[in-house]
Amino acid sequence: MLVLINNCHDIARQPKLLCARQRTVENKKIDLMRCRVASIPLLNHGIMPPNASRFDRIKKGSAMPDLLLSAADLAWPITIALAWIVGEVGSRYTGLPRISLYGVLGFAAAQTGYLPHSESSSVVLLANIAFGLVLFEFGYRINLNWLRTNPWIGVTGLAESVGTFGAVFACAQWYGTTLMTALLLASLMMATSPAGILNVINEQRSSGQVTERILHLTALNCVLAVFAFKVILGFWVFQSSGSLWHAVSSSLSVLLVSATLGAFFGILIPAILRALGLLAPDATIAFALTVILLVSITHTGKLSPVLATLTFGLVARHSRVALSQTQRNFGALGELLSVLLFVYVTSTLQWRHIMAGAELAMLLILVRFGTKIVASALFARVGGITWRKGALTGMALAPISVFVVLMLEQARYLGLGLVDELSALAAVTPVLEVLGPVITQHALVWAKETPRPHSHPSTTLET
Repeated sequence: MLVLINNCHDIARQPKLLCARQRTVENKKIDLMRCRVASIPLLNHGIMPPNASRFDRIKKGSAMPDLLLSAADLAWPITIALAWIVGEVGSRYTGLPRISLYGVLGFAAAQTGYLPHSESSSVVLLANIAFGLVLFEFGYRINLNWLRTNPWIGVTGLAESVGTFGAVFACAQWYGTTLMTALLLASLMMATSPAGILNVINEQRSSGQVTERILHLTALNCVLAVFAFKVILGFWVFQSSGSLWHAVSSSLSVLLVSATLGAFFGILIPAILRALGLLAPDATIAFALTVILLVSITHTGKLSPVLATLTFGLVARHSRVALSQTQRNFGALGELLSVLLFVYVTSTLQWRHIMAGAELAMLLILVRFGTKIVASALFARVGGITWRKGALTGMALAPISVFVVLMLEQARYLGLGLVDELSALAAVTPVLEVLGPVITQHALVWAKETPRPHSHPSTTLET
């Protein structure tokens, strides 16, 4: 009897429980609708829900975030314009190379937070195009006949490159770095920046034995540095993959394909110009467009833009018979991209990396500087110049920053982050970005290869 009464009581309670549950569900639906309706005016008035993304907060915020977003988009154009003004005014009143002043402004803008460090491939591509134009002109000015006539120039370049590699490697190992870090530091410190050298030479309008030797030694430094860096990176990959053949063959194939592409365009473009009968007009546009195309191909294919454009310039010079003159630095286009290049290089640096590697960097700078001067002076007499001019040649090989930064950016683009391991290079870069061109400028002046102020030598490349 009690069981029957309890069952009847439960049956009577069920409708009430169902009604309570329905009311709870309906209340939740009403609350959800209220939240949705309430979120509409909040979005319109720039107040975002707590789970809104940063992008939504900026895009759908008030007028102030929109203004800040526009200012961030204009940071690079404004910085480049300011760098050009500072370079022109500063060079006129201080006599310093313009590229040093570009680097100072770019570094200051990045450290103050005004110029954000952009890791987008488009900015890296523009910097590589600017460097490619420089390397093409560099390769175009290399005279292989002179190297055959005076082989001691090649011997000097090989000796000072290998000597620099050995000295930097020993110094880094003595300081306590790992084997792989020491090898990478040594390979990059072999190099001399073609962008810094060529900009100073064009700006000073220098010519002579020291100037030509600087150009040829810098080209040798770059080729040897790229080769050593790629091979060492292959061993770096071997440590993670375990396949020695894959690591070495991949590095060598990158170098081979890059050089082949450069040689192919170096033969093709002069042939096209001859076929079109464009031997007389200025060939600047044709070469500039080809450099842009070549850099884009190598950048997309993860090859070496440095080796490809340098080979293109070298082969183009020796495959053309009577093509017209080409503007130095590619005229206004080259000048504009040069400003971008040197601003970009220093904007990639971070203060914590500079401080972390400052002590080792100062030591490496002194070792590299001394090795290049001594090696160039030792082979000066047999190479046909005095010891003084040989020492000045080694002294002028100081710039390195652009080459190093772009090589590291290419490694990062390939998925190899080396900045933390090579923090000493982050400290080397700002020092030699500012002082390197100044040292080169004074070496050319002391060698008496800069013209008098009233003279105006030709501003075109000779065939």
